[in-house]
Order: sequence, then structure tokens, then C-alpha cells
Amino acid sequence: MQGNAPTPDGQVADAARGNWVDLYAPAAARPYLRLSRADRPIGTWLLLLPCWWGLALAMLAGQDPRWEDLWIFVGCGIGAWLMRGAGCTWNDITDRDIDDKVARTRSRPIPAGAVTVKQALAYLVTQSLVAFCILLTFNTAAIGLGILSLLPVAVYPFAKRFTWWPQVFLGLAFNWGALLAWTAHSGSLGWPAITLYLAGIAWTLFYDTIYAHQDTEDDALIGVKSTARLFGADSPRYLKYFLVICVTLMGLAIIQALLGQVSVLALVLALAGPWAMGWHMAWQLRGFDPEDNAKMLRLFHANRDTGLIPLIFFAFALCV
Repeated sequence: MQGNAPTPDGQVADAARGNWVDLYAPAAARPYLRLSRADRPIGTWLLLLPCWWGLALAMLAGQDPRWEDLWIFVGCGIGAWLMRGAGCTWNDITDRDIDDKVARTRSRPIPAGAVTVKQALAYLVTQSLVAFCILLTFNTAAIGLGILSLLPVAVYPFAKRFTWWPQVFLGLAFNWGALLAWTAHSGSLGWPAITLYLAGIAWTLFYDTIYAHQDTEDDALIGVKSTARLFGADSPRYLKYFLVICVTLMGLAIIQALLGQVSVLALVLALAGPWAMGWHMAWQLRGFDPEDNAKMLRLFHANRDTGLIPLIFFAFALCV
């Protein structure tokens, strides 16, 4: 529980030094950008990549890429940045009495006094309204799914208070884009998107259990639950389970979407994506060391590349 107090210019303890917010953002905007984690883009990637999976798989399944898909691609990127920021703002509002007791989080803008709760609420509403405007450019079914996504987003910050599995609630929120982007392209929700969504939840359980190992001592002292605390020394075994479930379900989603719809080569290329993703997750497992917080953070950050791997294979499959 020692150290990691706010730095004189308000930098957050677990943000990379020299990030663009600290270097280039106007001073008045920095506390708000830090509140939305703009200085730590990994969360935006983890929210965005399932959106792009869903869009790419829907394009492959329909074999009818359209100009509108370019806007879905871009709109998901902007929306992910905004909604990740809104979700982090909401998380920090609800966790303000916890964050000041945890070394890694006590330098965040609210516990550090850089932003008041009222200011954070106003910023939350602003981010959400802009994201809603983007959502309104999609079809009706996708709009409905986007509105429904607010439920897991709202519940997640409280999950660690009542369950040992808060990472499941994070997975429900962070992978919703797989459902939304599929639907934005196809006009309706399909079983391949649902299976892909479940694969994403398993992936979230994998990477966020790794992430949560940074806080196990502080979490135990203040009574916050997590899968990292639940699994303890057995974490590598459970991480293997999540790896296998993720790869299997993503492969099943691809088969559901593409079997009989694309060439054999396109199907093989698409199926190679989850297997390559699984190898990258296995590489993370080999480096797993819960006693080394810096290494846990590096492994967590590596999941941007983990999520890009199947997307690259989907792109190759679209080209054949």
C-alpha cells in the first residue's frame, strides 16, 4: 500500500511515461483524458477488436462488402474510444472510495483531487452522448443492441463487490461489439456472432485475470474480489482453460458463419486465426509470473497483438 502517489503534474502511476496526454494535451484537458484512460490506449484496443472481429466475420459470411462497412469500421473505432472513456469514468466514480486505498490507482484523477465527482459525471454524459450520435448512424437492430450494452457497462464496477468473477462482467461489456458490428453489417443478430461473443468473454477472462494479479494484496486488504484472488496459485491452470475455450469457440463461430459460404481456402485462412491467437496466448502463459507486477502489465498489454492476430487472418480470407 506504499507509494505511487500522484506525480507533481498529475501523471497516473500505471501510465507509460512520455505518453501523448502527458506530453501534448492542453493542461486543462489532461485530468479528463486521464480519467478516460486516453494515456493508456490498451483498453480501447480490447474493446474495439471484438467489434472488428464481428464486422469481418459478417463480411466474410455475406461475401458482400459494402462502402457502408468502412463507416462501421471507423464508427466502431471512434465509438470504442468514447465508450471505453465513459466506462472508465463511470468505474472511477463508483470506485473512488476504493481507488484511494490501492497503490496502483490512488493517483487517478478523482482520488488525487484533479477532478470532482460532478465534473466526472458531466464528462461521462458528454462522452456517452457523442457515442450515441455515432450509434444512430447504424441500423435499428444495432442501435437497440448498443442501448442494451449499457446494462453490463453499468453493472461491471460493482461486480467485484458481490462476486469472485467480476472478469465475466467485464467480458460481457467489452465484447458486446462483436454482436453490434455483426448486426450493423447484416441487419440482424446471428448465432456466429453470439459464439464469437462467448469466445471474447473467455479471452477477457484470460487477460484480465493476468491484469488483476497486480492488485491481489491490496484487494485482499480491502475485500475486493477477483479471479486472480480466487484462483491464486492455480491461475496458470485456469488460464489454460480460458485459452482453449476462446480458441474453440472462435473456431466454431467461423465454421457456423462460413461453412458452405466461402471457398475452402478462405475457410482455412479464417480458421488459422484463432489457432495463431492461441499460440500467442500460450506464449503469455509461459511468461506468467504473479510476483512480477511489471511483467503482468506487459503481458496484459500484449493482448492488443493477441486480438489483432485473428483479424489479420480474417482480412486475408476476405481477399481470396
